[in-house]
Amino acid sequence: METAKKKKPFGFYVCALGFTFERCAFYTVKYLLAIWIATNAAGGGLGLTDAKGASMSAIFVAATYITPIFGGYVADYWLSPKICVIAGMILMGIGYLFTWQAHSTALVWVMILFVAVGTGLFKGNLSGVNGLLFEDKDDLNNAFSIQYSFVNIGSFIGTTFVALIAGPMGYNFVFLLCALFLFVDAIWFAANQKSLGDAGKKPFKHDQRKFVANEKKKAEESKPLTTSDKKRILAIVLVTLFSAVFWLVWYMAYMPAYFYFGWGDGSDFLNHANWFIGNFQVPTSWFDSMNAIVCIILGPVFAGLWARLARRPKGDLSMFKKTALGMILVGCSFAAMVIADIIRGEGQANLIWIVIISLLMSVGEMIFSPLGNSFITMFAPAKVLGLLLGFWPIAVFFAQLIYPALYAYLKTVPFQSGYGVVAAIVIILGLLLWFMSGKLDKLAVEEK
Repeated sequence: METAKKKKPFGFYVCALGFTFERCAFYTVKYLLAIWIATNAAGGGLGLTDAKGASMSAIFVAATYITPIFGGYVADYWLSPKICVIAGMILMGIGYLFTWQAHSTALVWVMILFVAVGTGLFKGNLSGVNGLLFEDKDDLNNAFSIQYSFVNIGSFIGTTFVALIAGPMGYNFVFLLCALFLFVDAIWFAANQKSLGDAGKKPFKHDQRKFVANEKKKAEESKPLTTSDKKRILAIVLVTLFSAVFWLVWYMAYMPAYFYFGWGDGSDFLNHANWFIGNFQVPTSWFDSMNAIVCIILGPVFAGLWARLARRPKGDLSMFKKTALGMILVGCSFAAMVIADIIRGEGQANLIWIVIISLLMSVGEMIFSPLGNSFITMFAPAKVLGLLLGFWPIAVFFAQLIYPALYAYLKTVPFQSGYGVVAAIVIILGLLLWFMSGKLDKLAVEEK
């Protein structure tokens, strides 16, 4: 009870709001980029294909999931994490400025480069600085749960409100606005350095806080890997690989939502769903917004559920079973698309189908995704902890590289058969993982 009543230091909110500004800009651009590239010139876009838009948008997201590994290394050994965070914010802001002025894909590629490097310096390092503000492990877990809500608040604001400005003001103006968010973010973070104290003042390797680097951990890092260590590493790799399948289809689900069922926000996309509630046209970007709000709501709900399950004699569900459930649910979201397309016939699908698809995707995400770092921290051998924590987001990186090709292929086959096969494969893989979890769980055990 004492811990629950503790007030968080103001520096925590400095860092958490840093994520809100950055994620607001990132998710706004993530949503608009594919649509803008595929919108005709008269509509303010580049006039390329939706497959090209999906490909460039995927590379944009993928690049931001690989560079934090290198940005973390820089903050570990070379530069102050505080400096890395501010530099990252500024580089991302400059990147969005290039898209503000872009009238061809050349400057879009420049934007992707700047934002990727900036994200690498910013993302993990800001979490690291925030973590150093807390001495107690229980406080740390609570703080990161709340930080996750700040992340999704940024996403929600970006896709619910900021993206809509593209209609009256144009896409390029919104990209300028996103750049300004990052510059304000950098000013906010730099102006509140005193509230952070010494956290992140020196490279992380020099910080001697007990929960970051203690004597026991140093001793463990000097030992060779045991057979048990190798089994636990294998368990982490397997969970990551299955999560890559989840993210592959999760990200691809946005493409038919945008370009097949989506309203298209005024451009010339197919419109196979009724996005009206009375006379109000529901913006396509709210498909993204729904994911964010569901994650904000379900965070504490699932935290309570897992705590309750953990008190059972047989304990909580394993990470393998949670990953399996996530895969089954995202597979069901594809099945829902197929059913919606069958029911609509020659007309438009009801908006409720779009809501069902988003709910299935979001619940599937929340069941396993927030637990990845916790699972790795719990079971990874100390000497490869950082490496395996960096390996977890690589699942998203590879998913981003692969799904555009799969999406382009599915455009060449009938919608119902193509997406139906994907749904069946993912659901079957999820069921196999569930039934294999008993044997796989034995890999993730501590050596006695």
